[in-house]
Amino acid sequence: MGQTLEQLATDFHAILSADPGPAGRARVRDRLVEVLTDANFLAANLADGTPERKLLHEDPELGFCILAHAYEGARESAPHDHGPSWAIYGQAAGETEMTEWAVVEPAAVGKAGKVRKIETYTLAPGDAHLYNEGELHSPRRSGATRLIRIEGANMDGVQRLAYEPV
Repeated sequence: MGQTLEQLATDFHAILSADPGPAGRARVRDRLVEVLTDANFLAANLADGTPERKLLHEDPELGFCILAHAYEGARESAPHDHGPSWAIYGQAAGETEMTEWAVVEPAAVGKAGKVRKIETYTLAPGDAHLYNEGELHSPRRSGATRLIRIEGANMDGVQRLAYEPV
């Protein structure tokens, strides 16, 4: 029998209640890996017709969110962080080329920061990666992909600073 979203959310809540810091987030990432290849979980939460961003669960006490993302074509994002929060990208289908960046010149409101590339790697189905506060990254997808992403807080409407490569 496959995992359910409710089980996953309960497990994440327990983990993050005990340790909301980087070590607890790493345990959440490891737990997420367990469902990224669970066909029943993916069929229930990343079915055909899933939009590019679908909020599956928002924890009422801790504020973390579980999201489903379905992208149909190629897409590339600029370097970004998750503002005051953290994120875990979990690859369910397709591949995402992820690049990590270092700040060369800090960003400010109305002024893009400058960044340089540190490394690029591929997230394949079953892979998950944690990005803590301030860790800049940029995903690139050459085709259809499916992700389960965890945000430390709901990022809808949160303004983030812009960055550009040098």
